[in-house]
This record gives sequence, structure tokens and C-alpha cells, in this order.
Amino acid sequence: MYLASKDLADLIIDKRGIEDDFSFYTVTDQANVSQPKGLFVPLNEESGELLDAIANGAIAAIWDHRKKLPQYTPNHFPVFFTNDNAEAIREIIKQYNEKLDGEMNSNMEITNFKFTNKKLLIENKQTYDIAVILEKLTNKMANTSERRG
Repeated sequence: MYLASKDLADLIIDKRGIEDDFSFYTVTDQANVSQPKGLFVPLNEESGELLDAIANGAIAAIWDHRKKLPQYTPNHFPVFFTNDNAEAIREIIKQYNEKLDGEMNSNMEITNFKFTNKKLLIENKQTYDIAVILEKLTNKMANTSERRG
């Protein structure tokens, strides 16, 4: 079960772009990593440019509404505006983790959360909860893959 755009729409009301129901295969904070059917969530200045994220497969983004959205952003490209990207991703991961509870099975495909600097997540008070929830999600995924085979 993948993270769906409707899951985001339930959490984040301020948005633009197409409103189709689609799934995210990847969620990442780094623009320069491969992110097929990705949700790009820049957490800091080192996250990179939205254009790079789109080139690497991002199909939507979470964006701080206080920052100007780049002019090159396609009109149909879904953007979810928040006051705090770290808080938004924390809520998304929490909701997704709850969505998976009891739903995990050996054949299920799930969203891949790629946060490249997990040590930074743990050391940064603002994103510590993200690291803890990601650890639980990673353990859940590992347990499922062990059962596969």
C-alpha cells in the first residue's frame, strides 16, 4: 500500500496543481536522488532544487508557503503548501505508519522513504521524531521482507 495523494490532501489543505488520486513510490528530502513517482520535501537548504527533484522523478512536492515557488514549476504539478515542512513530513509518516498497521503482508508494495542524512535527522531536534518514526517503518519493512523468503 503506497502513500496516496489523497492521504496528503487530508492533512494539507493548501495546495495547487492537479488533484487526481495517485500514489507515491518514494518520499525524499534530496532533489538529486532517484525518486520514481516521488514526493519531494525539502527540509533545508542542502535539499537541492525543485527542478532537480522533478528531473529525478518527483511528481509532487511539499513546499514552505513563505518561500517563493520557482517560476519553472509546471501549473499542473501538485504542490502542497505548509508552514513547516518537517512537521508536515512527521505527520505524513505518522499517518502512513498507522495506515500500514495490520495491513502489512509479504506481497504488498510500500512507499520508500529516502532521507539521506539520518544522522542529521537524529541530531536535529526539529526532525528527531521523523528519524524515530522512520526507524519503526524501516523495521516493519524488514520484518515483512524476512517473511517473503
